[in-house]
Amino acid sequence: MADIIDTAVAAGSFTTLAAALTAAGLIETLKGAGPFTVFAPTDEAFAKLPAGTVDALLKDIPKLKKILTYHVVAGKVMAADVVKLKSAKTVEGSEVKIDASSGVKINDSTVVTPDVAADNGVIHIIDSVLMPA
Repeated sequence: MADIIDTAVAAGSFTTLAAALTAAGLIETLKGAGPFTVFAPTDEAFAKLPAGTVDALLKDIPKLKKILTYHVVAGKVMAADVVKLKSAKTVEGSEVKIDASSGVKINDSTVVTPDVAADNGVIHIIDSVLMPA
């Protein structure tokens, strides 16, 4: 099995996320031992952001890091565990809301593919970029 980064890159739908993680210097962290749970926005999710947002974030590394670490939870939290939670503390420091009443939503984003396994954790693919308060 591959680590979280290699798993996401192999999927082919996370080029924007990979570029953002590279710019923010977070690749080595997410290749580390972990385990990590990553709510991974697809390229389509990044495309939903207002025009110019991604380019602006790539130039504002502190803000980019804050947003990216808001997508990561320490530990390996599988979908069966996620549905029992109301919130989860992110690596960024604040919490994401979890609503499993109809599918699974993380804040306002829907989990489209849960439980993508990796050596050092799990990826849950989401349809929108999460923004910390």
